[in-house]
Amino acid sequence: MIEAYIQGLFTLHYKTNSIILIVYHVMQDIVFIITLVLQVIERGERDLSTTQMLKGILDGCLLAIIKNREVYGYELAEKLEGYGFQAFSEGTIYPLLMRMQKEKLVTSTLKKSTAGPRRKYYSLTQKGEKELELFMERWNYLQSNVNRVLHDVSDTEQAKGDDKIE
Repeated sequence: MIEAYIQGLFTLHYKTNSIILIVYHVMQDIVFIITLVLQVIERGERDLSTTQMLKGILDGCLLAIIKNREVYGYELAEKLEGYGFQAFSEGTIYPLLMRMQKEKLVTSTLKKSTAGPRRKYYSLTQKGEKELELFMERWNYLQSNVNRVLHDVSDTEQAKGDDKIE
C-alpha cells in the first residue's frame, strides 16, 4: 500500500515544473507516510502486547475447552475464535498441545475423520483437571485484584462495603 502511494507521488512530482512545489508536496507526503508508519507500529505493539498477555492464560483456556469434551487442534482454534480470541492460529495451539501432552496434562487419540485424514483428539488427564482447577483459582485471584485496581477499590474499602451488605 505504501509502496504504491510513493510511486504515485514521484510520478506526479516528476510531471510538475516548479521545484518549490515539488519540495512542498514531498514534505507533505513524508509527514503523511511517517504518520501511517507510526500508526502501523502502534497497532502492532498493541497487538503484540495483547498477545503477550494472552499467552499466559491460553493454557488455561485450552484446558477448559478440552475439559468439556474431546477436541482436535483446528476445532480448538475455532472455539477460541468463537469466544473472541482472534490472535491464535493452529500454529500457536499445536506447540502448546504438544507441551501439555509431554507434561501429561492431556492425552491424544487418533480418530477417523469424515473429511480427510485422521484427526488427533485431545482429552484431559487427572493431572490436567488439577492444573485447570489451579489455573481457575489463580485467574479468579488475579481478575479480582486487577478489577479492584481498575475500579480503584482497595481491600479495606471493599471490606467496609462488605460490612454494609446484610
